[in-house]
Amino acid sequence: MELAVYKISGEEAGRKISLNDSVFAIEPNDHAIYLDVKLIQANKRQGTHSAKERSQLSGSRRKIKRQKGTGTARMGDIKSPILRGGARAFGPRPRNYSFKLNKKTRKLARLSALSYKAKDKEILIVEDFNFETPKTKQYIEMLSKLELTGKRTLLVLPDIKENVYKSSRNIQRTKVTLAANINTYDILNANKLIIAEGSISEIEKLFS
Repeated sequence: MELAVYKISGEEAGRKISLNDSVFAIEPNDHAIYLDVKLIQANKRQGTHSAKERSQLSGSRRKIKRQKGTGTARMGDIKSPILRGGARAFGPRPRNYSFKLNKKTRKLARLSALSYKAKDKEILIVEDFNFETPKTKQYIEMLSKLELTGKRTLLVLPDIKENVYKSSRNIQRTKVTLAANINTYDILNANKLIIAEGSISEIEKLFS
């Protein structure tokens, strides 16, 4: 597969780059994608939720009314879960939501996501670039010239470019990452995948 390379000014650079079919044109595996996205979202959960049960709640253990003869349901102490201010029955406890997923499955998920993007023509290759100073306006202008204003974009860089990252971090629906750190969720969440030219070899090296 070949894609044209663009400048950040929106013009074609006059050359094309070839994408490795073993990375960008495999048969996607939807179940692998599901498992990897589930893992990524599970790892983001804090798991600090907690509710007090009867044994943890302060209050009298005295039975608040007699068992029979009241014409209403029997009732225990004031900490009963059915009373306002009472304890929580089977409430949430702090826990770790992460789970294990094989490296080969995660790799297959990312390859599947990249293949979907390539198939749907949602990959844009741009020349390697950097900004002299961090400037949000410069990044917005670049998106405008590439006709990506208002779209969710993921920019993949070959190495750390602090000025580019700082220019983008205040813009909604925009994310910048390194080729070594791309994940399935970010790839699929973006309407357009902007890949710097130098990142192609890094991605292919990562998955080869």
